[in-house]
Amino acid sequence: MPAPSKAAPPAIGALLVHVGPGEDSASRLNASVALAGELEARLIGLGAEMVEPLLATPYSGVNTAEWVTAMTQQVEADLSAARASFDHLASRVEREWREARDMPAHALAASARACDLIIVSAHPSQNHFHAADPAEVVMRSGRPVLIMPDQAKPLNGKRIVVAWKDTREARRALADALPFLHRADQVLVVGVCSADQQGAVQAQVEDVAAYLVDRGLSAQAQVSVVPEAGVVDQLNKAADALGADLIVAGAYGHSRLREWAFGGVTRTLLDEPSRYLLLSH
Repeated sequence: MPAPSKAAPPAIGALLVHVGPGEDSASRLNASVALAGELEARLIGLGAEMVEPLLATPYSGVNTAEWVTAMTQQVEADLSAARASFDHLASRVEREWREARDMPAHALAASARACDLIIVSAHPSQNHFHAADPAEVVMRSGRPVLIMPDQAKPLNGKRIVVAWKDTREARRALADALPFLHRADQVLVVGVCSADQQGAVQAQVEDVAAYLVDRGLSAQAQVSVVPEAGVVDQLNKAADALGADLIVAGAYGHSRLREWAFGGVTRTLLDEPSRYLLLSH
């Protein structure tokens, strides 16, 4: 009896990226264009900004109406410049342009229904009225989010580290990452734990690696015993040893008093990315 044929690798049909007029936006857009070309995916560019609230007092001498008019004109100018940048830099891929007069993170979450993946910068140079807060995009969008480190080259993705924790978020991230994992030459599934958990975690990461091997991927398992405070350092060491420029992980957090409260590993990954991150919540 012939062996069963492998299922076709999952595809990414559309990418969504926030486009602004600044230099960090151009870097993010160039990386997004390169990825869209490799994946043969449509690139959706989203221009999104909103006027910042005016914190004025009766003694500030600020004319509120004039200030709002000037800031509204600036937003429109920024959106026009963002579209021109998008049309120029994304001319070689299939593309679509959208605009919103809204907080960029909110606008990205609203447009997430049209895409398979959202691309944001780890440390945008502007505030959240003009640039997308990556943490908020991860938690609001319901889509995997590719977070680009500062001054990064386009994603290579030939070697990938999967950070494993036996949770719903990690399973979601693994499934969302399959289009990237299928394109990789090497995948390393890494579990980081305390000594008393080593046996259980070893079995978990071996299960995950076997799951990927069954789908035709080259995957291996690794367990490291370190304190919880050293989890991110250990993940980065594993990625450095492999030569990986992408870490896949589940994002753990919840809403608290209008802000997002994150687990320590998620917060450190978001605050100190040394390579691309693919996060799913």
